[in-house]
Amino acid sequence: MPQDHYFSSSPAAPGALREIRVELGGREVVVVTAPAVFSPDHLDGGTRVLLDTVPEPPATGHLLDLGTGWGPIALELAMASPDASVWALDVNERALDLVRRNAARLGLSNVNAVTAADVPADVSFAAIWSNPPIRVGKAVLHGLMREWLPRLEPGGSAFLVVQKHLGADSFERWLAGEFADGYAVARVESSKGFRVIEVTRD
Repeated sequence: MPQDHYFSSSPAAPGALREIRVELGGREVVVVTAPAVFSPDHLDGGTRVLLDTVPEPPATGHLLDLGTGWGPIALELAMASPDASVWALDVNERALDLVRRNAARLGLSNVNAVTAADVPADVSFAAIWSNPPIRVGKAVLHGLMREWLPRLEPGGSAFLVVQKHLGADSFERWLAGEFADGYAVARVESSKGFRVIEVTRD
């Protein structure tokens, strides 16, 4: 039987849900995950490095978690900025269901767990935080960057975490070339085998 992957779109059976304890928003919380989403058993190391590196998100406006998985980045954004609208984006309906469940568990009413088609075209983002799905391949990954980074507001920043041995340095060079006009690209952290790259719109 072929295994599901975290970038597939089929939802999980209800009986597959499991609880894990993680630290988000400076406290320990219990969330639900399921098989065939990214890092179902723990908070991914790259996500932890990202959350420990980024500055406080904007207090208001629209904030984007691109490739949300079960939602740790979106949940952290929503906890830090309760007056902002947080968009948790994924192709995986299983992941989006988990984000909704976890937001409800934590009493967060400002999280929109959606596919790309459900994000209104006129929404621009004050910040984007992402542990992007590197394993989907360069063509898809680069397409995601071309689609979403131009939706940053002027002065807005995207923070992207990528594992070094999965091509973080070449990805950073591609970003610097692709977004050379009107953006600034910089590495802001290198820790535990991960790079955190900031892309700021002028």
